[in-house]
Amino acid sequence: MTSNRILQAGLAGAAALALCAGPQAASAQTAPPAPAPATVAAEAAPVDPARLAAARITIDHIFPSGTYARILSGPLDKMMDSMLGNIGQMPLGNLAAMGGASPDQVAKMPKGTLEEIMAIYDPAYHQRMTTATHAMMNEMLVLMNQVEPVIRDGLAHAYAGRFTLDQLTEMNRFFATPTGDAYASNALVIQMDPQVMAKMQGFMPLLMKAMPDMVKKVEAAVAALPKPRQLSDMTPAERARLAKLLGVSAASLNKEAAKQKK
Repeated sequence: MTSNRILQAGLAGAAALALCAGPQAASAQTAPPAPAPATVAAEAAPVDPARLAAARITIDHIFPSGTYARILSGPLDKMMDSMLGNIGQMPLGNLAAMGGASPDQVAKMPKGTLEEIMAIYDPAYHQRMTTATHAMMNEMLVLMNQVEPVIRDGLAHAYAGRFTLDQLTEMNRFFATPTGDAYASNALVIQMDPQVMAKMQGFMPLLMKAMPDMVKKVEAAVAALPKPRQLSDMTPAERARLAKLLGVSAASLNKEAAKQKK
């Protein structure tokens, strides 16, 4: 395993840990590109304009523009630094298991921790991981700034559909007070508070302990399903189509299929 691949394993582990930090942390890092507002409006049920207008005010309070920037460049950045330290103490097999490796694959992996191995491979490991992670978070911030307006629009429609005009008006009245504003503007960010994150990180040892049993249950759940097809099970036409989708030659797939039949 090269130092680059170990670096990638560490980053993958950091991402996996971050996803366990809470729903808002996951949203901040992994939210997929949302459909354009026009598409959302076309597919959603009609919303009363007055309720939508009130809901937009609500969203301005609880999810103001720049919320993702506050999360990604503040508490989440610090949380990732802390997680990198925790990841360094984890055996590579644990990181591989979090990434979906099978028990057999995990058993064959080195027993040392990432930090022990990288002390030999890469003396600048900590600085490299921190720099790489911050660079990744900066790029994530660019993407999240692009999708934030669409997410705010989606939230406004969701609130307008879920709450009545009277309820939204009452919320907005509270959010307009000093106490309400202090609560609303921090409702999402506070979930990334160090005190909350310290408790959430305690979940990881429990997850790692439960992982082997979870893998067995998953395997049992899918045991009755048909096995995935091999290239040799496919027709030439199917392999040709697959080759086009994969961007490889049909001849290479046909050659591999012939090997599988032997």
